[in-house]
Amino acid sequence: MTETVKHSLEQVLRAEIRKVSPLSGGDINDVYLLETIAGQFVVKVNSASRYPGMFPAEAEGLAVLGNTGAIHVPAVIAQGEAGKTAYLILEYMEQGIPGPGFWETFGKQLAALHHNTADYFGFKNSNYIGSLPQYNAHCTNAAAFYITQRLQPQFSMAQDKGYRFNTEALYKNLETVIPEEQPALVHGDLWSGNYLVSKDGNPCLIDPAVAYAHRETDIAMMHLFGGFPPAMMRAYNETFALNEGWEERLDVWQLYYLLVHLNLFGSGYLQSVERIVRKYSGC
Repeated sequence: MTETVKHSLEQVLRAEIRKVSPLSGGDINDVYLLETIAGQFVVKVNSASRYPGMFPAEAEGLAVLGNTGAIHVPAVIAQGEAGKTAYLILEYMEQGIPGPGFWETFGKQLAALHHNTADYFGFKNSNYIGSLPQYNAHCTNAAAFYITQRLQPQFSMAQDKGYRFNTEALYKNLETVIPEEQPALVHGDLWSGNYLVSKDGNPCLIDPAVAYAHRETDIAMMHLFGGFPPAMMRAYNETFALNEGWEERLDVWQLYYLLVHLNLFGSGYLQSVERIVRKYSGC
């Protein structure tokens, strides 16, 4: 972190920063723990020009999740720019160990989050999935939203990278496969790296890619890379039962996340994408 950025953060926090310690982040952001006379904070920084609007979108997503009262998220302290650097200052969440019934609590709280709905599929603004744009134009049904706002942009990006897919039959079949239900407020990128265990042993969500979407999208991402035990799903289903056949539809929603990984990380994900496209294209 440069002295210029540090000084700007001190101005925002109105407190001297006594120590800056790197934290594990990702490929997009640098993350630091700030120790000040006013307490500890987490700051994420990245290139303002390379990822325009990323932190305002993340701050908005955290606020929307937090305002439900369903599950804890870090409070947003401030976000802005210092020269060419964008920053997002968050509440520091001291991490603990899972308390008794942690996974049951997590399942029930996720179900409570998904009970929050809207009159449309989408969101007030577009945001990001990883470092890629995620589009949230309003749609009247789940299939239309998923096809036009999730799959089509990713397939278009993949095509620009030289990958080729026959999507016409895929889209037509997905319109009949995807069950209709009320839009749900989803985290949008719910893998095992995007939750914390708080000091009191409860779940805390981070790094959202929110939208009002089909809630099976969160469930599918949870199953894609593992890390969530069956006890969580049992508690979820006891609280807010999923539609019949949800387990057979996991790959429908995982297609989006696999396309994102294909576009971000390359051909290692191509075979998985092709398999799902073939399955739902009737080939």
